[in-house]
Amino acid sequence: MTGFLDFSTPSGFWDPLRWIIVMIIALLISYYIWKRGNPKHKKGEQIKPFFSGYDAPSPEDAHIRAGNIYWGFITALKRYYAFVKSIHTGNINDYIGWYVGIMALMLIVFLLWGGA
Repeated sequence: MTGFLDFSTPSGFWDPLRWIIVMIIALLISYYIWKRGNPKHKKGEQIKPFFSGYDAPSPEDAHIRAGNIYWGFITALKRYYAFVKSIHTGNINDYIGWYVGIMALMLIVFLLWGGA
C-alpha cells in the first residue's frame, strides 16, 4: 500500500517534500485556531499575573536563588556533598587518574563476568 501517508520512502522516513507539506498544513491549522481567539481581549491589566489581589513584587524580590530551589536536596545530602568537596582537589591529573582507574575496573569486571 503506497499512498501519501505512507512515510516509508526509498530514502527512509525523511522525505523533505512531504514533511514540508505536513508542516505547512500544521501551521495553517495553528494560525486558524489562533485567529479564532477572543478579539475583545484587552491588553494591559488583563495580562498581569494574578497575586490574589496583592501588588506584584518587584523583580528583585521575586528572584529565587538556586540555593532556595535545591535546599531540600542540599540539606538531605549534606554529608555526601561534604565528602565530595573533600576529595575534589581541582587538579586535572587527579580526575584523569580516577577516570582511568574506574574505566580499568569496569573493563576487568566486564571481561570476567560480562560474558555470562
